[in-house]
Amino acid sequence: MSKIIYTYTDEAPMLATHSFLPIIQSFASAAEVEVEARDISLAGRIVAAFADVLPEDQRESDALAELGELAKTPGANIIKLPNISASVPQLKAAIAELQARGFALPDYPNEVMTDEDADARARYDAVKGSAVNPVLREGNSDRRAPRAVKEFARKHPHSMGAWSAESKTEVATMGVNDFRSNEKSVTLPADDELTIRFTATDGSETVLKDGLKVLEGEIVDSTFISAKALDAFLAEQIQRAKDAGVLFSVHLKATMMKVSDPIIFGHVVRAYFSDTFAKYGSQLLAAGLDGENGLGAILSGLDELDGADEIRASIERELQEGPALAMVNSDKGITNLHVPSDVIVDASMPAMIRTSGHMWAPDGEEADTIAVIPDSSYAGVYQAVVEDCKANGAYDPTTMGTVPNVGLMAKKAEEYGSHDKTFRLESDGRVDVVNAAGEVLLTHDVEAGDIWRACQTKDEAVRDWVKLAVTRARASATPAVFWLDAERAHDAELIKKVEAELPQHDVSGLEIRVLSPVEATKLSVERIRRGEDTISVTGNVLRDYNTDLFPILELGTSAKMLSVVPLLAGGGLFETGAGGSAPKHVQQLVEENHLRWDSLGEFMALAESFRHLAVNGNRRAAVLAETLETATAGLLNENKSPSRRAGEIDNRGSHFWIARYWAEALAQQTEDADLGERFKPVAAALIEGGDDIERELIDVQGQSVDLGGYFRVDAELADGVMRPSATLNAVLASI
Repeated sequence: MSKIIYTYTDEAPMLATHSFLPIIQSFASAAEVEVEARDISLAGRIVAAFADVLPEDQRESDALAELGELAKTPGANIIKLPNISASVPQLKAAIAELQARGFALPDYPNEVMTDEDADARARYDAVKGSAVNPVLREGNSDRRAPRAVKEFARKHPHSMGAWSAESKTEVATMGVNDFRSNEKSVTLPADDELTIRFTATDGSETVLKDGLKVLEGEIVDSTFISAKALDAFLAEQIQRAKDAGVLFSVHLKATMMKVSDPIIFGHVVRAYFSDTFAKYGSQLLAAGLDGENGLGAILSGLDELDGADEIRASIERELQEGPALAMVNSDKGITNLHVPSDVIVDASMPAMIRTSGHMWAPDGEEADTIAVIPDSSYAGVYQAVVEDCKANGAYDPTTMGTVPNVGLMAKKAEEYGSHDKTFRLESDGRVDVVNAAGEVLLTHDVEAGDIWRACQTKDEAVRDWVKLAVTRARASATPAVFWLDAERAHDAELIKKVEAELPQHDVSGLEIRVLSPVEATKLSVERIRRGEDTISVTGNVLRDYNTDLFPILELGTSAKMLSVVPLLAGGGLFETGAGGSAPKHVQQLVEENHLRWDSLGEFMALAESFRHLAVNGNRRAAVLAETLETATAGLLNENKSPSRRAGEIDNRGSHFWIARYWAEALAQQTEDADLGERFKPVAAALIEGGDDIERELIDVQGQSVDLGGYFRVDAELADGVMRPSATLNAVLASI
């Protein structure tokens, strides 16, 4: 019996699982494939983190850790749906919901005063932010738009806002005294053990981290962003936005970069409300209201303070007198600065570019904006696209080419593996990275408040990344560009490895080159305007950015990308797309019983998962893969994807149609006669009962529903909501 692990995650993808997983399990059983769900949701991870101290009847296994070990084995076959990378406000909300359900969990400690606080904080900090992906991604990423999806987008183009050469929208970035400009990098000549040491100006030493094991050929970086320079830069951009009469917005990654970016977000909030913090800062900071959890946390915490009305009035005055803030929800007054996880750079910047370079203003209208991305490592990519749109207008989805990605992410490569090596310095001094022999490999002079971090990139991951890039370039007969900046310390080390590794592969007839991210962007957008394709071969963060930027422009969403991760040990991880819009989808379901989440990413990942089983000897899995792809093409061609409006087809309806088209394809295929005979009555039943099924799925819409929770739903309630068609349920049971 072959096995697929299907991850149970959060929000809209989790709700869709209640509908789609029974279909998968029914069809897969025909090929002797077991599909097992494993809970790696935020709520599940929280409960697992306290399993040893919770009452026995509340304990749950650590599914994420178990899957992390499985990913290191040849037999791994994991389908990974989008999950919450929790900011502190999201984490606190999930804790409160679980506590209300009776789980004996401690509160998240804002300040660590006792050993119990330290223990709870450490457990919760291990759950927040990018806790899932670095554990499962034991391989590099091959992400692209399948041909059927690309063709559908060309035939049914999404809307694109017009661009004007007079647009005032621009990207603002530091360029000096930031992570990029301060970066130093070294490649280790042999296995070693490193220590990160801080020496204060008074000579006292503190070990920030020790026992850091590194391998021969591993790249180790260190860098910092200056707090003083950051504050000066932010003050300048706030004034520029006001003088230019444009919106002020900030675009960070406070979920994945769970240590550094919330701190930077706090700097932005304090900079915008500089007068308020100048007058009331000591009181706000003493209450833990430093802006790192956003303006919303400050406003909700004011009621506990003396003089709350004065502080609130000061905040309102600065909102009126400062530059208009970009809005997350102008109707509800939720600004770009309300919640750090509301505006995530890789989703927010492409959405802005797609909408004429506009974001929403407080008056509910669109407006130009200064998009602040403090660190300059990748900000130039977005500025290059903005400049191209100003010069040449919006992109045309009916003709534009595609930019697939091969991303370096194995073994927690680069910045996303920096969390346990990121520190805010409490005083002036020096940070050194020292090897076992006591030699200083990397050093920086720092000041109080600076954010210092170190990153690692293992040689095995880099070599596999280069191999994957060559494989993809040859398979698709497409030029490939390594997005590496010779002027950046880390990239310079990577370039050495790329240049040494490429000759180890057959690159004859292939067009492969190395360009800085800005130049690579310019080349890629020039080519997509001509309808030409270009593979972007990038590091981990640019992988994240590019696999949202180009798909959102090409397809209208990044959820329709095929994402395959060939694991280093030989297994496979199949990712289903992005979940950035998932919270709004849940809200609509609760209010109107209509889930507009599109499971297309799940359909494509499942086909690849079956194909992986086929490579390992399960012949029938290959038939399931081919017929599922046929069904997916049919679903797209017949426009059976979810509508945005209640009373029309939604996620559950698209699941019915994929099941019907899949059953029909299985019944009609000639590769496996027994399988065909098994699904002929299934296809007939789905066709005959189609009208009843559609009516049952539509009739329930238009009224509110109870899921029993947000972060952890009641399974029976969720099943009832997501499986309302008795006719469909009966057909699936018959399989």
